[in-house]
Order: sequence, then structure tokens, then C-alpha cells
Amino acid sequence: MTDYERLMEPKTLQIVPDAPQPDGDYASSDTLAGLFAHVTPSARTFFTGTLCETVRFAGAGHLHLLKQGVLTLTRNHEPVLVLTEPTLIFFPRDLVHSFVVDAQQGCDLACATVELGGAEGNPIGQGLPDMVILPLAAHPALAPVCDLLLAEAFARNPGRQAALDRLFDYLLILIVRHVVHSGAVTTGVLAGLADPRLARALTAMHDAPQKPWTLEALAERAGMSRTRFAEHFRQHIGRTPLEHLTAWRMTIARGLLSRGKPVQSVAAQVGYTSAAAFSRVFSRIEGRPPRSI
Repeated sequence: MTDYERLMEPKTLQIVPDAPQPDGDYASSDTLAGLFAHVTPSARTFFTGTLCETVRFAGAGHLHLLKQGVLTLTRNHEPVLVLTEPTLIFFPRDLVHSFVVDAQQGCDLACATVELGGAEGNPIGQGLPDMVILPLAAHPALAPVCDLLLAEAFARNPGRQAALDRLFDYLLILIVRHVVHSGAVTTGVLAGLADPRLARALTAMHDAPQKPWTLEALAERAGMSRTRFAEHFRQHIGRTPLEHLTAWRMTIARGLLSRGKPVQSVAAQVGYTSAAAFSRVFSRIEGRPPRSI
């Protein structure tokens, strides 16, 4: 047999199974995977260039990247902020704000509107503060993607819009990651994900909403007693574990229903044994039946 024949000879690939993981598929080490799988943040770039006039922003969340120049940020009934260095400015929700610049000097910006995925009940949107200001000099981890985004913004290359939108999408994930790791929020789901014990229970619910979680099972996941877990969860998240589980299931259900998924299928995907049981809960929480979505 020639060397070529040996190379092309069929071979048997032996698959060695991974070591078993605790509790099957519900042991994800990525605390944000379940959230991003169901409520994916996205951005749409709408301005890049030199701003030379006062502009008012409203009607959506916004993400701005200041490249250079002096930018005065104003909001209703809030102190004026003057930014003079490369800075990331993030408004997760619709919050009216204005940029005031020197008409002669202007400032270089890249701006995008933001959709955090889903609507009411979205744990990401609820967990973020009204405004996030991140000077790049103080947050070097953000610098590489910001440099790449600004290079795309001012180079005018083919495919620029798609590239910018995806880079802004990535920035959104980095910002959420920063908020969780920095402890910038003290209540809500993102605060809970910063707590190692609560993060284990929250991640389990987010990754596997269809599982019939009980308070005892979630407390065990967190490594706490049932009573201590329930108290600790409510203090940090602002609701009971099972209330959060139900709210999370309804958030997922809204997304599935809006994409035309049948009620019976949605009910099973979010942990209900019948469409009738799911419909009762959905109608109580949403104030309308699932078939109206």
C-alpha cells in the first residue's frame, strides 16, 4: 500500500465521552449564557462623524462612543456632565438626553440605538442603571473593540454598517459583563449574578426554564438552606425565587409567541405541562391571553 493509499484509508474515530457533569444540562458555568440566549441585545448604528450642533436623543436606548472633542451631556433635572476624553456613554432605556458641542470645534462620535431584547420583564434591561459612563482610559478592556469600532466608523469601507452594528452588539455584552463584575448595581438579576451563590441558582433557572424547579432544588443549587436562600434571594433580587422563575418564563414566552410559535409548544418550552395552565399564568401576569401576542 502506498503512502497515499494509507492516508485515504477509512479510519474509525473513537469518541470518548466527557466526564459527567452535575445535574445534566443545567450546570452551565456561563452566568450570562441563558439570558443572552433568550433576550439578545442588539444595536443599530445611525451616526458616525463630527457633531457640530446640539442634538437631542429620545425614543430608544442609546450607545455613544466619543472619540475626541469636548462634549457636554445634559439630562432633565440632572447635573451637566462635560466629557473631554474618549468615553463610552450608555443609556439602556429611553432617557431623553442632549449633546451640546462647540460649533467650530465639534466632536467625533459613533452612535447607535439599542434594543436589549424582549420588552418589559427583561432581566438585562431591568438590571442596568439609567446611565453608564465608561472613560476608556479607566477601562482598558474596552479599548480594543472601541478602537476597532472607531476605525470602521471613520474609514468608510464596504460592509461598514454591518461591521459597526456587530461591534456595538459586542460592546453591549461587554458593558453588561462589566456591570455584573463591578458590583455597580445592588439589586436585581445582575446584582444576583455577582453573588456566587445566587448566580448558581439564577443560571440554572435561566439555562433551563422548562425544568420543574422547586425552592428546595434552587436552594441546594446555591448551597444554602431553604430559608436562608429564600431570604437572601429576595433581598438581592427584589422578588422570591419562584416569582423570578415565572417572570423569566413569561419573558421567554413573549419572545416565542411573537415569532409565531404555537401556544402548546411555548407552554412546553417554558415548563408547563399543558397549554391551559400556561395560558392562565400568562394571562394573569400579562393581562392578555397568549393568543393575542
